[in-house]
Amino acid sequence: MTTDIENSSKAAVRETAKRKKRNGFTLVELMVVIFIIGLMTTIVVINVMPSQDRAMIEKARADIATLGQALEMYRLDNLSYPGSSDGLQALVSAPASLTTSARYRQGGYIKKLPDDPWGRPYQYDNPGRQGPGYDLYSLGADGAPGGEDDNADIYAE
Repeated sequence: MTTDIENSSKAAVRETAKRKKRNGFTLVELMVVIFIIGLMTTIVVINVMPSQDRAMIEKARADIATLGQALEMYRLDNLSYPGSSDGLQALVSAPASLTTSARYRQGGYIKKLPDDPWGRPYQYDNPGRQGPGYDLYSLGADGAPGGEDDNADIYAE
């Protein structure tokens, strides 16, 4: 009778051991899952990165448009655009070159000068390339004049 109990006990131990072996993942299964996750990540990165570049260019255009509006308000109040020596800083605080007859807006025309999406200041020239008026632009992703595609300069329209 004890042999029946011993045999059933041994069978139960073997059954438990088989179940324990079946509960985990094999190395091959884990490697397949990691490979699939890697492929999916690559696909997402390939599709998202160009969108980020386009978004940075659009942000630069929006910033330039906002700065252009502030320059127009400055011109309406002070009868001319800020000089190149005063630069865009004239939109934040009154430049020393303004005459006493100027009507500089209390608090400035913008609160803070933004940097372009690549972390560099926007460029301002007065007079501009085309004669009277100003040039307001970002040097693009490469930070150098000229360039193509993402590296192209972004000018006010």
